[in-house]
Amino acid sequence: MKVIIIGGVAAGMSAAARLRRLDESAQITVYEMSDHVSYANCGLPYFVSDVISNREALLLQNPTSLWNRFRIRVKVKHMVTAIHRDSKTVTVTNLSTGATETDEYDKLVIATGAKPRVLDVPGIERALWLRNVSDADRVKAAVKAATDKSVAILGAGFVGIELAENLRHLGLPVTTIQRGPSILSQFDREMIAPLQSTLEKHGVQILLNAEVDHITEQHVVLKDGRRIDAGLVFTAVGVEPDNSLAKDAGLKIGSTGGLWVDDQQRTSDPDIFAAGDAVEKHGELTGNQTLVPLANLANRHGRLIADVIVGIDTKAHPVTGTVILGAFGHAVAITGLNEKTATAAQIAHQIIHVHPNNHAGYYPGATRLSLKVLFEPGSGKILGAQAYGEDGVDKRIDVIATAIRANLTIEDLMDLELAYAPQFGSAKDAVNIAGYVGNNVLTGMTPTLQWHELETARANGAQIVDVRSASEHGNGHIPGTLNVPVEELRDRLEEIQTSDVVVYCQVGQRGHIATQILKANGAKVRNLDGGYLTWGTGVASRPEVGAKPQLTKTS
Repeated sequence: MKVIIIGGVAAGMSAAARLRRLDESAQITVYEMSDHVSYANCGLPYFVSDVISNREALLLQNPTSLWNRFRIRVKVKHMVTAIHRDSKTVTVTNLSTGATETDEYDKLVIATGAKPRVLDVPGIERALWLRNVSDADRVKAAVKAATDKSVAILGAGFVGIELAENLRHLGLPVTTIQRGPSILSQFDREMIAPLQSTLEKHGVQILLNAEVDHITEQHVVLKDGRRIDAGLVFTAVGVEPDNSLAKDAGLKIGSTGGLWVDDQQRTSDPDIFAAGDAVEKHGELTGNQTLVPLANLANRHGRLIADVIVGIDTKAHPVTGTVILGAFGHAVAITGLNEKTATAAQIAHQIIHVHPNNHAGYYPGATRLSLKVLFEPGSGKILGAQAYGEDGVDKRIDVIATAIRANLTIEDLMDLELAYAPQFGSAKDAVNIAGYVGNNVLTGMTPTLQWHELETARANGAQIVDVRSASEHGNGHIPGTLNVPVEELRDRLEEIQTSDVVVYCQVGQRGHIATQILKANGAKVRNLDGGYLTWGTGVASRPEVGAKPQLTKTS
């Protein structure tokens, strides 16, 4: 059996290595258009800044090592330019010499990945990007050679933010230009606002709702006339499936623009498989097709292709989409649906925000961890989660991603037995706390209100009561609110209306207690979910939904 694989990074090399382990007699050929094969492209921004100083560390394998260990024939700087399905052949161009050849296959694997999306604006040809090791070499050389070190980054997605951080590590002035209203659009804005503040504190200038008009030799000019200093310009406005080869071959393209595959990674041609960033995936929570350009999925699906080729009956699972990003010692992560997507897809959901410590507060070094969880009313099925903090973000999101995969509910999180010692967690871990709060909301014990719903409630006559201490209230509060500390609430009930009340504290716990007191005394009451902290970050990110927050060190 002769197998040709187009693309030699995550999906392609996973398929090749797994196939060799399953079939010693298969003839396996990998064509890779770049200079390198099996490299760690997720590490490229950190190589630019010398956080990863050893270039060789990014090169996991090379053609010689792959031949010696696996007897896989790998040809770098070779580009497959055409697939001929009738004759089961491909046309290959040697990018070093220009020579072409034809190669035959029994099975073909397309793993061409994604390519940077390029803005259609004058001067864009000056922009650099990061896709492979050679790109990173060019970026390092350009940074070193530039006389004007000012940098403009077009786009504030994952690569754009990682580039911004690493270029700031080099001491370069950086301006990030984002067309949308927030950075990292996969996240809800109240969850991403703290990371934006962190970036800005470290010298990254962020321009939101900004569109590029054209690029000159020294500037990026916006459509509103602003001129941004830009000795160097990077494009990081996202990626798109690199499936022109598949289109030309007449293979089916999905609704997302990604290459269509079935649940065994077969394309519309049963002898051609595909995996990786060029391929659309089936979303587990929406039921819709989606593009999820993640290395772990590419590796998993490449391995699955090899299994299917040798006759193992296996299928790809629908994807959840779990990602994390770190910058300047802080991290933000997401799994499953965000609030925007759930709302747009008309998926019924309830929401909780919690802000516990990453580990026991009495142990030195405890820091706040913010966690948002979406779940289905009635069943409590977990739909998604987001987290932000300095430490422990990864393990909480991984736990909830596993819970989603296992079809656990928000209430099941209460009963998870998670590793505990004071320096690692708390007796009530952040995930457990999310379960407790979710149980209160799911069962109706604590009716809640989201931060972006507060002004509507106020306009409809709700009384807003701050149940924190007088000193906390004085240090910062939601404007126009009555301060009645929870400890005084039972003695001051005559100040509280019964028809419609919203209570809030710092993060929600005292608000929960106040809600129970007022419910017992006949009030119709809701607790502001996530308290003043969530409201403050939310309104700071979207001032159109509420009064300007009075934020201080206590918030």
